Amino acid sequence: MLVVDDEPMVRDVLERYLRKEGFEVDVAIDGDDALERAAAGNPDLVLLDLMLPKRDGYEVFGVIRERSQVPVIMLTARGEETDRVVGLELGADDYVTKPFSPREVVARVRSVLRRSAGPTTSVPATIQLGDLTIDVARRDVAVRGEPVRLTRKEFDLLHHLASHPGVTFSRTQLLEDVWDFAWDGDSATVTVHVRRIRAKIEEDPSAPRRLITVWGVGYRFEA
Repeated sequence: MLVVDDEPMVRDVLERYLRKEGFEVDVAIDGDDALERAAAGNPDLVLLDLMLPKRDGYEVFGVIRERSQVPVIMLTARGEETDRVVGLELGADDYVTKPFSPREVVARVRSVLRRSAGPTTSVPATIQLGDLTIDVARRDVAVRGEPVRLTRKEFDLLHHLASHPGVTFSRTQLLEDVWDFAWDGDSATVTVHVRRIRAKIEEDPSAPRRLITVWGVGYRFEA
């Protein structure tokens, strides 16, 4: 695991606490250092502060995501909803606002790693719904035979909804089922991911025919 933060106290606390919980931890102090260590160490997860010297966390995240789909949890002192939404729109797996409890960070880390490992029970090799194909084992998606590139969490959300066609899920349910934690604020993260998925799989994202909004409740996938 790679912890990226320019504050020595934050780095030290997270490193000590995560090691105590059994994780192998490497640390980086700025954006350039983070990219070098991420490339060399191939971490299972990255805890990434947004306010970094040399390269900010958004730029670092963009480079990391070009190279791999390693899970990324963003850390920041900013608490505004817009900052959280920007991080999620970029494809971050989770977002933790400072100040935070180390126990909360560990819980989020375990949750993201558990989700990124994929399901442990048997699942269909592929899901075919009209011209949408979801290759579960390869985590690939295609529309009319054309590949669609989804982030890890976008795939998880689409797979969950498509596995239950016709079933309406509330945003809270989706947070619990897909993100595997009880959200302590608004449900903007679900809305953001639905919007991103629609832009990639719907012929007209403004008038979706697959990923339907059930007003006042949540979302439903139409076969």
